[in-house]
Amino acid sequence: MSTGTTAVWGRAEQQDFRSRVRGALLGGAVGDALGAGVSELVLEEIRAAHGVEGVGDYVPAHGRRGAVTALTQLTLFTVDGLIRAQVRRDTGAWHPPTDVHRAHLRWAATQHDWGPDERREDNGWLAAEEWLYARRAPARECLGGFGDSVMGTLDRPKNPTARDAGALTRSAPFGLLVGWEPGLVLQLAVECAAQSHGHPAAQLAAGAFAVLVHGLARGESLDGAVQNVLALLAERPGHEPVTEALRQALGSVRQGIPGPALIEALGASDAAEEVLAVAVYCALVSEDVRHGLRLAVNHSGPSRATGSVCGALLGALHGETALPPAWLAELEGRATLLELADDFAMEMTQGPALHSPAAVAPGWLARYPRG
Repeated sequence: MSTGTTAVWGRAEQQDFRSRVRGALLGGAVGDALGAGVSELVLEEIRAAHGVEGVGDYVPAHGRRGAVTALTQLTLFTVDGLIRAQVRRDTGAWHPPTDVHRAHLRWAATQHDWGPDERREDNGWLAAEEWLYARRAPARECLGGFGDSVMGTLDRPKNPTARDAGALTRSAPFGLLVGWEPGLVLQLAVECAAQSHGHPAAQLAAGAFAVLVHGLARGESLDGAVQNVLALLAERPGHEPVTEALRQALGSVRQGIPGPALIEALGASDAAEEVLAVAVYCALVSEDVRHGLRLAVNHSGPSRATGSVCGALLGALHGETALPPAWLAELEGRATLLELADDFAMEMTQGPALHSPAAVAPGWLARYPRG
């Protein structure tokens, strides 16, 4: 598979890919929702409220159980931007970072508009989803980064010192570009991270996460994917904090029974490399998705961020059917997540049948306008 648009996919390959895309997007959302109700609490407060084992199910956040936050909102718009980029490829005007940036500007509109603007013909279907017009604890850096139409670049990033996980948590979709080479996936994720986060650790953590998802979506083991990421990162200036964090995550696997003490030793701040390390560790030691996600949210760090990243990794690794059904049943926005996941999978595997010199599906171009 040289590109996501020209590859010849067999039916079994398409079904496996769609399951992993669904798994990554739904898994990230489930982890986000599981952590949303405890993300501002330290471990002692979590245990005081939910028992010594911590939170084991959704707790109300933003007015309901299973509510997702800005982390999932931004991830959805990242997917939308990547589909738009593929749709625009036929025109010769192909620059994925620009399409992703435009998608994130559409997300920014959901944070201050009352509802969809029906006058915007280029909005497509996702920006018309009314439930997305809710402010769910967005990072200040993301609001600022997408607060105007100027696109941050690697040479001139927005928020030059921002090191938090706001770019990391929206970067799983880049890894679902399975027809791309890992180095290109890393580069795209890093360039798009610079649109809101300027610190090299924040950018490279986002890139590393994308390449991990990429490896898992292509059938690699998580340990093998981490090793490949470490080799790729070694070539990038400023990689040391992210490399060290991932190495510590690997080393912690052999240090005893998984629990909050080992997790918090990897970091309890919202620094992107620490969030990535915690999520990778929890995914590596997980017995199943439920166990991994419970580990990922029961600690003193930013639970929704670590839960979201861990969920995306486990979902890409195991596919959608490994996700706990009871959590999926209550997940806010599940229909939208599934619809977008299936659109992404269809575009990447059957794009030429939807838009090419030989075929144009008007309904598809209405959903994902080229304008």
